[in-house]
Amino acid sequence: MISLSVMAVVFGVVFLAELPDKTALAGLVLGTRYRASYVFVGVAAAFAVHVALAVAAGSVLTLLPGRLVSAITGVLFLGGAAMLLLKGDDGEEEVRKPKDQSFWRVSGAGFMLILVAEFGDLTQIMTANLAARYDDPLSVGLGAVLALWAVAGLGIVGGKALMKRVPLRLITKVAALVMLALGVWSLYEAVVG
Repeated sequence: MISLSVMAVVFGVVFLAELPDKTALAGLVLGTRYRASYVFVGVAAAFAVHVALAVAAGSVLTLLPGRLVSAITGVLFLGGAAMLLLKGDDGEEEVRKPKDQSFWRVSGAGFMLILVAEFGDLTQIMTANLAARYDDPLSVGLGAVLALWAVAGLGIVGGKALMKRVPLRLITKVAALVMLALGVWSLYEAVVG
């Protein structure tokens, strides 16, 4: 059974954490150079692979005692919040242009870019933490993949407009505060039981 509340929490956390990420900017760059639908297919497929790996890793954590899982996820959430608050501006990364505009070339470029750039990324680690915390892999996986797809879609078709209206620093701080709250709550559960 899918839990809409778990999906909503995961969607919100992952969405906010991914917005200021370099891959959103890479999607924006690809979307301005190539057909948006081709780019989205490749990016969406790469995010689906990452979420599947993260949920699998998080599901393994559920085999550990509850207090230990709460402590681990709490520390990881606090670390993620610190990373968001302390990271500097990366700037845009250069994206190499495929030789042609075919579906397979463009979507393949998007897939490979995200596959490499997102491996071990903060949102992948967060998704694993959330899978361990909620012990609901389907709801966590759906919430995370929908959030990543939403950010990719925004980045590909409307990222410039969003970034002009909402400061990147504000998005980063909100994501960090949400992760901080989740970290404190997880540590509280670890101590109280």
